[in-house]
Amino acid sequence: MGKLPSTLKIQSKIHVCRAEKRITQQELADAVGVTRATIVSIEKGNYNPSLELSFKIAQYFGKNIQDIFYVEDINE
Repeated sequence: MGKLPSTLKIQSKIHVCRAEKRITQQELADAVGVTRATIVSIEKGNYNPSLELSFKIAQYFGKNIQDIFYVEDINE
């Protein structure tokens, strides 16, 4: 197994989950206790959420954390 990068690019499927549930970024932000700007940044891949926030989002959607968050393949 090779050396891992110092930081990982975490991507999410939050926008897909929101569309399925028909909720806005603000509604999700309110439900998990963050700002809308935080949700926007996570969706754009500009912010890696904490483990706690990741679990809150996954629990909100009733999904496993791996179903929403994944590491972008850096080898592509």
